Parts: sequence; structure tokens; C-alpha cells
Amino acid sequence: MSYILALDQGTTSSRAIIFDRNSQIISVEQSEHAQIFPNSGWVEHNPQEIWENQTNTAIAALNKANLTAKDVAAISIANQRETTVCWNRKTGEPIYNAIVWQDRRTSAYCDEIRENHAELIREKTGLETDAYFSASKLNWILENVENARREAENGDLLFGTIDSWLVWKFTFGKAHITDVSNASRTMLFNIETLRWDDELLKIFDIPREVLPKVCSSSEIYGEIETPNELKGIKIAGIAGDQQAALFGQLCLEQGRTKSTYGTGCFMLQNIGTKTVKSENNLLTTVAWQIGGETEYALEGSVFIGGAVVQWLRDALEIIQNSNDVEALANSVSDNGGVYFVPAFAGLGAPHWNQDARGLIIGLTRGTGKAHIARAALESIGYQTAELLDAMQKDSGIALTELRVDGGATENDSLLQFQADVLQIPVVRPQITETTALGAAYLAGLAIGFWQSKDELKSRPPADKIFVPQMPPEKAFELMAKWKKAVECAKNWASDERQ
Repeated sequence: MSYILALDQGTTSSRAIIFDRNSQIISVEQSEHAQIFPNSGWVEHNPQEIWENQTNTAIAALNKANLTAKDVAAISIANQRETTVCWNRKTGEPIYNAIVWQDRRTSAYCDEIRENHAELIREKTGLETDAYFSASKLNWILENVENARREAENGDLLFGTIDSWLVWKFTFGKAHITDVSNASRTMLFNIETLRWDDELLKIFDIPREVLPKVCSSSEIYGEIETPNELKGIKIAGIAGDQQAALFGQLCLEQGRTKSTYGTGCFMLQNIGTKTVKSENNLLTTVAWQIGGETEYALEGSVFIGGAVVQWLRDALEIIQNSNDVEALANSVSDNGGVYFVPAFAGLGAPHWNQDARGLIIGLTRGTGKAHIARAALESIGYQTAELLDAMQKDSGIALTELRVDGGATENDSLLQFQADVLQIPVVRPQITETTALGAAYLAGLAIGFWQSKDELKSRPPADKIFVPQMPPEKAFELMAKWKKAVECAKNWASDERQ
């Protein structure tokens, strides 16, 4: 058994990637799933579609590589984290669509909770009280889906993030589990005691019976029972996608930092085995637990990163394919004074403004679609720069590089702009599928496929390093204009509420 099969279940697609012992990709398959928008600010997925897509991609990846389940040493799961699923224990059927991490329907409810419990929640969970996390979504399902609370009280309802749902399906209902990294994103898990917290459960009115068992991030959880094509493979690694990417980037030492450019943008810094309380509106979260040792991370979360390119494609229709955006943006020499704040789902770190809305400012008669495309790409770099500034203030560590991954890192222009506004080198790895790779590493360590973290450090060198080319004073000027645009987006939200 010479391979690890890693499942990367993301916000817009499910991927299956097969790695060999040298961390090289043998096979990849991907399938997008529908984004469901029932109301303004609501975002849902069909859990059954995710399950079917993820199993189909796994089988297809094996077939493409001419492999069978017997060739696979273990399977691992990295997943979109805060997305909330509830299903009936007896029937195995979801009682409602998965409520996605981007969903804002519980913003007002979170405002009420924050008034009385914000500090306690931050102390126990390391999180801001926000609709981003799972607790308020689970509460909404219990209160608004017919018979949901009754099923919960009868012990017939199960809750999980996407990892829990997939493992439960793979094991044919034998394992209702999650790992510490995913549990830490629910706002119901105490990151100091590493247990579900009774006080938090009471605040959100959640019955303990619906919760999964919390496991480490690297251990054998069981074997696949279904589908037959995967039957018998050990499930041995689970991590939230951002924590998996941190591990895949080999940020295994305190201070190492990565930024993932996916649907959103997520910057994580390894802070070691003790929690650090952020003074700059970042989150403290569990990075992973291996062999009884738990490590933590500081995290900055941007809700709309690469998704702004999808918006240009699907809503404005100014590009046909996401890859077209780089050429369009580069067809003009600069943004023409246009700034784009893509606060479609509010603003995450370091602002945590649930009500902010997207804004394009600086338009003139000379503004064209290329300027808007360029401003959209630059918004990703500006938001990441804000995260880095907050992170350096919290940790006291002046970064000498930023490791990056995710689909948008194929865009050289974006990464050069990122290095310019950060004024530090940006390092792109040879294997940009670091989320899947990190999950594969966790599974491999659990079964002895790889013997230690030190063995993993022999991974291939960087693909390319982008060094700053913009003068520091220019970078400062651009960031100042960006911050003014962000304040306009926040003020608009304030005016609307009044």
C-alpha cells in the first residue's frame, strides 16, 4: 500500500488527490457543487450532493491512476470548517441543507449573544461571536426546522461539520466524530480544556446529545464501509482545511505563517502549545493534535477572497473563466483609482463587521471592466496585508516571508502585488495543493506511512519566490487608500442600520 488518498472538501468543490511517499501528486479529480442562495445573505449546500461528489471524485482518482482500494494505505479528510449539517441518526438523511460558513442569517442573533457573552466566548473558544461559526447556525436549525429540536431531545438528531458528515457516511453510521481543529470552529468547544463546554451549550441552547465525539487530528478512526470501491481503507487523518494547509506548508515551528487563497483568504500562524489572546481582532484556534500534543494558531479570516473572481465571472459576466482575470487585469497599468471592498458576507478579521456590504469606489467615465478586475484582485492582497499587520502585532514576530497556497496562487500578478504591499517575500510551493497534502501527512503519520515530522521536511523546495518591487512609500500610500474604502463600506452598513 504505497499511497495516501486525501479528500479536500471545499466551499465550491470536492477534490480527491492521491499522494505517494515522496509527497508527489499521482492523480487528481474535482467536482463542483451547487451554491444555494434561498434569501439575501443565506448560503447553503446540499449535503447529499457533497457526499456523492466526494465519493465519485475519490473513485475517479483511483481509476485515473489505475489503482484500487488495496493500494491505498489510508484516507484523510480536510474540509470547509464551520459549515453546519444536521441529519437523522436512524434514516441518515439530512433534515436541512448544510448552512455554509459564509451564511449571515444569524447575524442579529449573534449581536444579541455578543452583548452579554462576548468576553466569555472569546475566553473559552478564542473566537469572536459571529454568524461565521457553527453554534448560531445549529441553533437556527433547531429553532426553525420542523421537528428538529424534538429529534435532538430524543437522541435522533446528529450535528457535525462536513468532516463529521463524511466520516459518518463512509463508516455507514458507525462513527460520529470530529477532530479538535474542526471542533474549535463551532464556538461550543473550550480550547483550553479541549472539551465541549456546558456553559457555551447553554448559551446557544444546544443539547449535548447532538454533538460528535472529539478525536485527535491524526489517528485511525475506522474503516470505510461504503462505497464498495473504497471499502476497507483506513480513515486516519482529519483537519479543518486551513489547519491542514498550515501543516501541509510545514509551518511546524512557532512563528511560521501561511496564507491560503481560496473562496476566502485565511492566514494562520503556528503559535506553539500555548494559546495567545489576540489584541488585534484575530482568532485563536486549535491547529492540530498529534500524539497527545496540541498546537495552536492565530488566524485571520477574510470571507471573500477568490470568490470575488467568481463574482466577476457569474454576476458581472466580464470574464468567461476565472483564469481570464489575470490577463484582463494586466491590460491596464493600474487600477485607475478604483478600490473594491468585497464585503459580500460582511467583513471578517480584523474588522468583524457583520453588516458591512460590498463597495466599489473611485469610478470615473474612464473606468472600464479591466480596472474593476484589477481592483478585485488587489482587494485580495489588501485584505491579506491587513491580516499580516494584525498578526505581527499580536505575536511580536516580524515575518521574513509568507508561505502561500490555494487556487489563486497560480496568478503571478496577484502574488507580486501581494509581496509589494506586504514588503516581504511571498513563497509559492511546488505543490500548491497544500490543504490536501497536510491532510495526507496527518493520515500518514497515524499509520507509519511517514515516521515523523522531520521526515516530512524533505519536501520539494519552493516553486517561486516573489520579492517586493514596489517602493515602501508607495505601498503605504495604497494601503491608506484601501483603508479609507473599507471605512466607507463600514459606514454604509452603519447608515443602513439607522
